[in-house]
Amino acid sequence: MTNDPCFYCYFDLLYVRHWEAPKVVALFIFIAPNKSFFSLGGLFYVVFKELFSSSSPSKIYGKALEKCRAHPEIIGVFGEPIKGYGEMTRRGRRQHVSHVEYMKDGLKHMRLKFYIEGSEPRVQGTVHSEVKENPETGKYEFRYIFVDVDTYPRRTVVIEDNR
Repeated sequence: MTNDPCFYCYFDLLYVRHWEAPKVVALFIFIAPNKSFFSLGGLFYVVFKELFSSSSPSKIYGKALEKCRAHPEIIGVFGEPIKGYGEMTRRGRRQHVSHVEYMKDGLKHMRLKFYIEGSEPRVQGTVHSEVKENPETGKYEFRYIFVDVDTYPRRTVVIEDNR
């Protein structure tokens, strides 16, 4: 027949004896759905943490952009409405907000950089912000938010400074 000594080992793996059939059925009924359930739960956790957590970069970006939109000097320089966007990707999309997370003195910090523009033609700016974790509440609080106006005349507009 064959000279391969593992032929019968492979055959035993494929062949299910009639008394082992309930084990195989139990495997598909109990084990497989549980693995997929926990995998799906892990996926939902990651998505929830990224989109709905108060410490996600996208939430902090949204809060910083709202503070920029409400500041009267920013409205005067850029005009209304003010749009915010992140770094440009290879596909031309600007959805990625540049951020860096780090630990300092046992507290979490995060720096963000994104760009804004308004209705004034050719007037753009770069927003720099940093948040620090409050040890009592566990939520992030802004240390600073300032905007560098990238067009002439160049200047820096300080929105918030809690350093």
